[in-house]
Amino acid sequence: MKKNKFKILLLLTLSFIFAAGNAKALTFDPDNIIGDQEILDTSSMSQDDIQGFLEEKDSPLATYSTANPDGKMMKASEIIYDRATTNGVNPKFLIVLLQKEQSLIEDPSPSQSQLDWACGYGCPDGSSCNARWKGLWKQLNSASLQFRDYMDNPQLYTYKVGQTYTLTNTGQDPMAVTPANQATAALYNYTPHVYNGNFNFFKIWHRYFTRDYPDGSLMQARGEPGVWLIQNGFKRPFLSRNALISRFDPNKILIVNKSDLDKYEKGAPIRFPQYSLIRSPRGTIFLLVDDKRRGFTSGLAFKKMGFNPDEIMDASWEDINAYQEGLPITATSTYPTGALLQDKKTGGVYWVDEGTKAPILDAIFLKTKFKNKKIIPVTEEELASYQTVSPVLFDDGELLKSSLSSDVFVISGGKKRAITSGDVFKDLGYKWENILTVSPKILYLYDNGEPLTKENSNSDEINLKQ
Repeated sequence: MKKNKFKILLLLTLSFIFAAGNAKALTFDPDNIIGDQEILDTSSMSQDDIQGFLEEKDSPLATYSTANPDGKMMKASEIIYDRATTNGVNPKFLIVLLQKEQSLIEDPSPSQSQLDWACGYGCPDGSSCNARWKGLWKQLNSASLQFRDYMDNPQLYTYKVGQTYTLTNTGQDPMAVTPANQATAALYNYTPHVYNGNFNFFKIWHRYFTRDYPDGSLMQARGEPGVWLIQNGFKRPFLSRNALISRFDPNKILIVNKSDLDKYEKGAPIRFPQYSLIRSPRGTIFLLVDDKRRGFTSGLAFKKMGFNPDEIMDASWEDINAYQEGLPITATSTYPTGALLQDKKTGGVYWVDEGTKAPILDAIFLKTKFKNKKIIPVTEEELASYQTVSPVLFDDGELLKSSLSSDVFVISGGKKRAITSGDVFKDLGYKWENILTVSPKILYLYDNGEPLTKENSNSDEINLKQ
């Protein structure tokens, strides 16, 4: 059976069907399971964090203690933390390994054998376990040392980055894999199976240690190039720095774990800077404004707007269809890129766009969202020609707090989502300096969304990358 056919079979086997809604499908890529920096992050959990995690999962290890080689009694959480930090691996890796190999995080009544061979170390396929590595401390110590050596001395081991191997899978046909990074190669050196071992590692890791990010989040995987926008449950890559900085503040990029980014399906790329002029394969010219494309109805309309024909860039239908369709630009259109208009009589300021005017209720919008926009004084008569719509609000991804409270919210899907603790704020990668303090009346304009808590919100639907 060919690789693609096997992948389709595995997809059918491994996908768990969820009702339509907010659930998203994770994509398991056998060639790129987890990032190098992520697997070596020794600072990801303190001992208290590990103990709290075990208690939260009602793990038998939460109350389990055993002696180290010097005879000192140590709690399981203490051993996990000590061996991970001493040997240079992520404590989360050891936690996932304990569940993957012997179900010790979730099995309420593990056998002594499960505890003795907690990480499956020294238990090769088809052979008996070697008593030399028996016991929880030895298992965690040896597994972490072994994995660190896989990372530090890859030339000594079978599976290497960039080389292709055919792996057997119990009950399945063989499958070819090409490790894309050292962490993935190391996982195959430890367990040379796709379905029977490393897919389970991937599932557990995502269930335990990844979270959903709100729409509007700018994300970059730690140690990797490229910035992505989370929008409507997809990750959209910026294909140029100009495309990024013409729309967003790079200081608001969240540095996240690779697995947090990997859980999102790839959406349409963001190729062009704000206010770009693009030409479709059919010859229609569009002006790109935010997430909309506005087509020119005629050459006269284009000429009257004063745009330079030399700035037009050719675009594919994929590029064009990534934008919502806005109102067409005619020869009589005004302010095609939007404008701040101020009533000469009252002093009120409005954002005028596509024939509508949205009141600006607070000067903070002029200092932030429209900080580079010029205010144009106009008459009451001109303003009256535009339809009044809802007041201007902040875009998805903005961090807000009231001047009367320390509570912090992130805007997502047009709603304000409370960030329930400083730990959650820090874990998500937000920066305190990016919080905007606004008047209570601004926050009141937003409906309440689901709070962001320490709990991870993950889908169990997993697809195999095609």
